[in-house]
Amino acid sequence: MVTLRDVARAAGVSPATASRALAQPGLVTVDRRERVERVAAELGYRRPGTATHPGGVLGLVVPDMENPFFAGIAKGVQLRARAAGLSVVVADSDEDPRMETEILAQMATQVDGIVLCSARMSDQALARMPSSPQIVLVNREAEHLRSVIIENEDGIRQALAHLHALGHRRIAYAGGQWGSWSDRERRRGLELAAHTLPDVELIQLGHFPTVFAGGVAAADLVAASGATAVIAHNDLMALGILDRLRSRGTLVPQQVSVVGFDDVPAATQVSPTLTTVSVPLQLLARAAVDVLLEPHGHAPDDPAAGRTQTVPVSLVVRDSTAPVPV
Repeated sequence: MVTLRDVARAAGVSPATASRALAQPGLVTVDRRERVERVAAELGYRRPGTATHPGGVLGLVVPDMENPFFAGIAKGVQLRARAAGLSVVVADSDEDPRMETEILAQMATQVDGIVLCSARMSDQALARMPSSPQIVLVNREAEHLRSVIIENEDGIRQALAHLHALGHRRIAYAGGQWGSWSDRERRRGLELAAHTLPDVELIQLGHFPTVFAGGVAAADLVAASGATAVIAHNDLMALGILDRLRSRGTLVPQQVSVVGFDDVPAATQVSPTLTTVSVPLQLLARAAVDVLLEPHGHAPDDPAAGRTQTVPVSLVVRDSTAPVPV
């Protein structure tokens, strides 16, 4: 399997120079560019984004591999990449924007394209990312990068409509961590959906870590708010809410209904099973890899290409929601 590093070594240049010679030839001298191109051809190296791309390497950066959402993305990326004859290097940024930036800088000289999932860095930091190798965002949008996202607003709309149909009128939202792009999208979806349901009172509980413990912390606020239902930013938080309400003696769904978001495997392994917005992780991951595999002629700045692909989501009703208590 020939990698960019192999080409750089054989051509006597750094991996960064080899990458620029193949993707941005105007940034290197003519003799270096020709040497790198000749070696790449001799070794049979192909970058993703060409019609054929055997032996390439993709990078995948996620904020937390312990989160089953990102584990599902990783599995989907690897399955699609393997089918295309590519290997994948996976890195966990541990929810740290600075580490995320460092990982991307290191990967840039070693891989042929990068899938950056739920980027934690700022829009300004994303704007400073080099144009090579190509980066595609998953679960995040940025003005100059290609993105694959889910229908956050519609997912929240479905959750709110379901609870409304069950008679709930005082509904709480346990949000994700401060600065989260997906949390902003879901809050906006809540507000838009609430405008169509004027009899609903939305209770914003605040921002919480998007883990089990964050849900535990949110659950006490749910109980104090008098809400008859709560929508959690993700399933991990919803599971924490279920556990804490149980320990307080609050019955779910008889007294409080709970809705999650993601549909991770654990959603069906608890009692009551979790009503949640299901995200097709395999489809999301496959679409991201396919963006990197597109021919260079279908470039990111081509208006016909479209910067953002949107993947639909759907509500899965299980046992954690029921009609409002009377």
